[in-house]
This record gives sequence, C-alpha cells and structure tokens, in this order.
Amino acid sequence: MASYSSRDDKPEIADRDAKEKKSDKKKKEGENDEDDEGGFIDRVKDFIHDIGEKIEGAIGFGKPTADVTAIHIPSINLEKAEIVVDVLIKNPNPVPIPLIDINYLIESDGRKLVSGLIPDAGTIHAHGEETVKVPVHLVYDDIKNTYDDIKPGSIIPYRFKVDLIVDVPVLGRLTLPLEKTGEIPIPYKPDVDIEKIKFQAFSFEETVAVLHVKLENMNDFDLGLNALDYEIWLSEVNIGRAQLSQSANLAKKGVTFIELPITFRPKDFGSALWDMIRGKGTGYTIKGNINVDTPFGAMKLPIVKEGGTTRLKKNKEDGGDDDDDDEDED
Repeated sequence: MASYSSRDDKPEIADRDAKEKKSDKKKKEGENDEDDEGGFIDRVKDFIHDIGEKIEGAIGFGKPTADVTAIHIPSINLEKAEIVVDVLIKNPNPVPIPLIDINYLIESDGRKLVSGLIPDAGTIHAHGEETVKVPVHLVYDDIKNTYDDIKPGSIIPYRFKVDLIVDVPVLGRLTLPLEKTGEIPIPYKPDVDIEKIKFQAFSFEETVAVLHVKLENMNDFDLGLNALDYEIWLSEVNIGRAQLSQSANLAKKGVTFIELPITFRPKDFGSALWDMIRGKGTGYTIKGNINVDTPFGAMKLPIVKEGGTTRLKKNKEDGGDDDDDDEDED
C-alpha cells in the first residue's frame, strides 16, 4: 500500500506546476492588455493636442497685447486731480474678445494712493484694436490725511498699475499686466498781498488807481499766469470786481509783482476816507482766481487775502510822493 500511495503523489505535483504556469501566462497577458490600454489613451491625448495646435494655428488664435499710450490730466485744482489713462489693446484673433475687468492701482513710493475696479469694460473687435480710457480721481485731502509727509505744493512720483482681464477662445481667461510711472503735483494756492495802491487820477466822484500786488508761488513748479479775476474791499467797502488778461511767469518758490487797474468812488468810504488820504494803513480784502499753465496742465487757483493792510499813494504830479520806500505815517 505504501508503494501505491507514492505513485499518487507525483501526478498532484505535476498538476500544481501546470496550474501555476497557466496563471503566470494569464498575468502576463493581463499586463500586456493594461500596457496596450495606457498606450492607447496616451496616443489619443497626443492626437487631440496635435489637432488643437493645428486648429489654433489654422484659425489664428493668439494672446492680445496692451500698452499704456498716454496719461492725461484734464482737470486739476486744490481739491482733486482727474486723471485719464489711455490703454491700447490689440486683438489678433478672428473673433471679438470681451474685456472682463480692469483692476487699477496708483501708488507713490510703494504706498497706495487710489485703487479701483472697472467691470465689463467692453469688447475688442476681431483683428482690431481699441483705446480703453481708465478714469482715476485723486482726492488730495485723502492723500494728505493718510500720509503726513506729502505736503501741499510738492511733486510726488507715482506708479500706475493695471491688470486687464480678457477671455480668449481656446486660450481661456488671460491677465495682461501693465505699468507706467510719472509725477503729479499736490497744488497749493499762491499767497497774495496788496503792497500799495497808487492813484492815477483822484477825485471824490471817481478815482483811477493801480493795485501793486505781490504773488508768491508756494509750489515746487512754475505757474504761467495768463488771466485773473478779482474782487476788492477797502475799509470794508466793496469797490468792485474786474477781470484781466495778463501774462507773467510765477517762478516756483518765488515772488512776482503785478499791477491791477481799478476804479472806485472815494466818497463811498465815509469817515474812513480821511484815514486813507492821510496815508494811514487801509484795511483790505481781495478774493479771486488766477488761470495758470503748469507742466501738468492748466489750473484755476484761488487767491484770497482777508484782513490785510495797504498804503494809498498819489503820483508826484498830483502832489504825492512816488518814493516806494516811504514809510506810512503814524
């Protein structure tokens, strides 16, 4: 019986070996199937990518370009500056592209002065170009209240940053960043003073005189005076207003003298007239505006002086003293 049992063991070993060989064969076939499947997917991806590139090249889709072409200051005064930035956008694509958003920022020495967002800013025509205008308002009080070292009359550097967000077929949503640097003023009104009033023709009914006015430009830039309007009070009596076209250069941080003609009726002054005739100091107020040209554009700046004191003087032919250095009588 022992010899019979020994003969039965050998066939079992042979069957096990055959099963293991068969299993290994199936595994190898499965691995080959997986390799074939992965290779097929990769080939499909490459094919789609190649087709996409060929379509993109054939249709002509490309990235738009943009550039800041100009910065204008259409209006500037003591309160604010209105700035318009021209941005030229070129669309090389055969279809219009939407300008989704415009994000802008103006900073000075790394400090934010103003920022904003303009949504739905328009459409750039196919194979075309558009100049998009970005309006920005700089409010000077906001700047001066935030940064104590920014003083009226100064010129500060600025950096304009803008991100244009466009949506291009095939390429998707793109951001076009731009920058431009420059300078902008923080304007300050000139200081005004009437140093003296000279009579040209004197009578109680009508007197023709010339105001000798001192203008001090407190800014770090020249002012090109081309016109002014003013209203005058002498001894709290309004003697009228006038406009004058006069050219003069008000040098930065400098003093300029101009002459303004005026006509008034001395008898309207009552008892104050006698103090004026005796040459004593006469109280005055002057209010008005000057129109000037600057390196940053035209400005209209106020001139104001209240509670000032001036001298009235006659010409020599009228019996007066024309010496500018005469002192007022006590």
